[in-house]
Order: sequence, then structure tokens, then C-alpha cells
Amino acid sequence: MEGKGVTYRLMTVDDIPQVQLVERKSFTTPWSRNIFVSELTRNDNAIYIVAEVGERIVGYAGIWIILDEGHITNIAVEPNYRRRGIGQGLMDVLTAEAVKRGVVAMTLEVRVTNYGAQALYEKLGFVPNGIRKEYYQDDKEDALIMWRELGGQRTNTGN
Repeated sequence: MEGKGVTYRLMTVDDIPQVQLVERKSFTTPWSRNIFVSELTRNDNAIYIVAEVGERIVGYAGIWIILDEGHITNIAVEPNYRRRGIGQGLMDVLTAEAVKRGVVAMTLEVRVTNYGAQALYEKLGFVPNGIRKEYYQDDKEDALIMWRELGGQRTNTGN
């Protein structure tokens, strides 16, 4: 998928060095190379997407698919490329990949003070649905839990 000079595609192990640059510029507790390698090579429930401008990775996003639900693990866009629609593009591509695999609802956590991200998620149809107290280990900040129904048929899980 492309738009505004941005190409979106599935992440590969070869992308990890560039993804880590975005990760370090975006998070106070960045994931290690080993975590990314494990996600891409050992986690059959994971999908990761990158956003490229030319040959440069400027953003990425990931999701875990559990039954018919998708849990957004992370999304990051390099600071110099923010507010250009790349985050929304990543979410759109990730959602399309999840729907192909039968996902009918998505969830994520976002810092209660990250109003920019919350605005994007609300624009995409996510609604607040709870708080995880002291969720973030670096500063014990609370996380806002957000959900989005995708309109598909829910699997009966016996609950």
C-alpha cells in the first residue's frame, strides 16, 4: 500500500536496525533487537508493518492476533515524520491484515497523557474502555485501554 511517498509492507528481520532507530526516538524503554527478532521469527500470532519513505523506514506497527481479537503491541513514527498521516496509514494496513485473519475487534493501551495518539485512535474508531493503573514501567504512568469493533461476527469463546 502506498500514499504520499510512503510505502507500507510487512516487516522483515533485515528491517530491525532501522526499526530500532525509530523505536529509540519514540520510547523511553525501547525494545531490544532480540525482542524484535523473536516477534518476527517465533510469534505466529504477530504481524508487524513498516512505513518507508524511499529506502528509509520512518515508522512501524505491530499486532498480536488472539482468536478473533487483535492487540496492538506498538506503533511508532520517527519524530520528523509525525503528523503526516503515517501513523494512520500504519493502523489502516495493520487493520486490513488483521481482518484478513478473522479479527473482529482490536484493543490497545496508550499513555493517559498521550493526547495526540488518543486523538488518532478515536479518529480510527477506538473508544476508551478502562484504565490500567501504573502500566508503564519507566514512570508508572497509567494506560488508557481503547477498543474498536470492526463489525465482524464474534467467535463464541464460552464466556
